[in-house]
Amino acid sequence: MSSRRNAAVAASVADQGVAALTNIAVVVCAARQSTAGDFASFAVVYTVFALLLGFTGAYVGQALVLRQGSEPELHRHCVASGAFTAYASTLLGAALTAVTFAIPGGIPEGLAALGLVLPIVLTQDTARYAFAVLRRPHLALAADSLRCAVAIPVLALQPYGTGPGRMVLAWGLSAIPAVLLSVLLLARLTRGAARGARARWLLDSGHLGRRFAVEFGVGNAASQLAIVGLGVFGNHLAVGALRGATTLFGPMNVLFNAATGFGPPLLSRIRTPHRQARAAGLAGGGLAALAALTATALALLPTGLGRELLGDTWESAARLLPATGSQYAAMALGTCGLLLLRVLVPRATLPIQVVFSAVSVASLMVGYMVGGIPGAAWGLCVGSAAKAGAVWLRVGLELRTVVRH
Repeated sequence: MSSRRNAAVAASVADQGVAALTNIAVVVCAARQSTAGDFASFAVVYTVFALLLGFTGAYVGQALVLRQGSEPELHRHCVASGAFTAYASTLLGAALTAVTFAIPGGIPEGLAALGLVLPIVLTQDTARYAFAVLRRPHLALAADSLRCAVAIPVLALQPYGTGPGRMVLAWGLSAIPAVLLSVLLLARLTRGAARGARARWLLDSGHLGRRFAVEFGVGNAASQLAIVGLGVFGNHLAVGALRGATTLFGPMNVLFNAATGFGPPLLSRIRTPHRQARAAGLAGGGLAALAALTATALALLPTGLGRELLGDTWESAARLLPATGSQYAAMALGTCGLLLLRVLVPRATLPIQVVFSAVSVASLMVGYMVGGIPGAAWGLCVGSAAKAGAVWLRVGLELRTVVRH
């Protein structure tokens, strides 16, 4: 039993790594094959996709993995979640394409293409949650590995100067083999469940996804929406530079996701709150140090090697490395602090997310107005640092309360 559990954990971690590698490779290939202006437009579109993916994961995926019940019930919920994602993303994608299709410019062109491929990429992501519920993480790993194996060559073979519309289409259509494999595997696992599955379950008033979507909106989406707004109404080159810089720190995101997934259960096994705080602090400090080392290593890269990574976008992204590295160090401390708070006082995290998401948006905008693109990057860093400070201040207050009692 323990060996099977260890194999499942290993498959889950490997799947997260493959998914993150695919996202990094997509951005790197797009940057290498595009001009700086076209990549900036692609980056705006990719940020819109990240928002839609986050909301889908919150509304459908996170609610799905918390489902309990008999095996037939779980099968029906998996089928219903997949069907709901396919229906909703088709409607949303059609609306997005219809609104932006006739508008000239790289960003509308990319958004129209995103609308066409949205059902493919979002359904593939929901299948990953379904495999987790069914305790088949190795199937998610197989599908994501196939997606990575197809997407990277397809994007790498695009000619230099490929526009954002074609690049988005190539990226989205390259997921077709993976989504077909996922649907086939899921159909075999849940054979017969489609008869009792209703996609309308996810529209019920008591659906947990509503709460999770709100939490995502106040915790993550606000700053991403501000970045999209900066690209659409301000300087879209700023979004390209920010996306390029954050992509270079992609491995850190893998570690953050692993910490989010495995951190709370591990912290819960530690007996006292003070020891839990010490463990979370050490983890946050270690991740922050790794972010600083990553920033230093990237800053020392020769220009030629940097252009091999990000093409024409390297020069603008390289200017942001000190700010982005500092932001990731602050994010490391804040993430581990939030995980600790979820163990100590789960209700304390939402107010902090609400307040400091607004702080991050304001810092981003003020930073851009004062210092342009580098100012925007430092603004995001200030927002992350303020959030981390507030989190650990709240942790300190909770620990004092424990001592008094």
